[in-house]
Amino acid sequence: MLKACVNGARGPQEHPALPMTAAELAYDVAAVAAVGVDAVHLHVKDKQGADTLDGTALAAVLTSVRAAAPGVPVGVTTGAWALPDADARVAAIRSWRKLAVLPDFASVNWHEDGADEVAAALLAIGVGVEAGLWHAEAVEAWLASPVRDRCLRVLLELPDGLDAPAVDAEAGRLLDLVRGVGSTVGGLVLLHGEGSSSWPALRVAGRLGLWTRIGLEDVLVLPDGSTAPDNAALVGAARELLADAHRSGRTGETSTA
Repeated sequence: MLKACVNGARGPQEHPALPMTAAELAYDVAAVAAVGVDAVHLHVKDKQGADTLDGTALAAVLTSVRAAAPGVPVGVTTGAWALPDADARVAAIRSWRKLAVLPDFASVNWHEDGADEVAAALLAIGVGVEAGLWHAEAVEAWLASPVRDRCLRVLLELPDGLDAPAVDAEAGRLLDLVRGVGSTVGGLVLLHGEGSSSWPALRVAGRLGLWTRIGLEDVLVLPDGSTAPDNAALVGAARELLADAHRSGRTGETSTA
């Protein structure tokens, strides 16, 4: 699986092609779907360009995106930066129950306060949960979570600043931590990086047969270091790298984590 993460918490000043509005997100999702993605992760924005969990804004984005790219699973963030108070985040998610349209899944960061309650609120309204695990402490918190077994998949997220050898080492360390509970999440692990670790993490994911993602949320440059013109270009480059891994027989064993 290759997921496109099309905007993230970035602002429009960071890249001229970063999609912000419902119309821009719909256009971008259609573009990456044409190149070949299995799902999309996006951040809904308010009028000032900040991430929001507002239900009206969410419904507008989902309606536009699904009209432009029918059948593409769409996920959103529940990051604490959008609404720092955990109780307020839970209340916002519960209010989505009234919407005519819901995301297919949402990411929950297990290093943030209230992760268990946020995940439970999503599950209660029928939205799948991706467990965002940024480091070993987050893995430990997720392993102890009462909703762990109900998560759709695990997202192992590697930080900016890592080079390729460090990505290999950190990916192996986090995979070892979650290994052995794969049956509880269908064996689905998505490995991705941020900034310098993005392309090395994608290569590791391809070698190990893990799900992965790419997009302007995670990285602004192509594998050769040149600025990416848009999300579709990043997805196209990722598809080429993953195909090379498959052709060369370097996919390795599929993770059971």
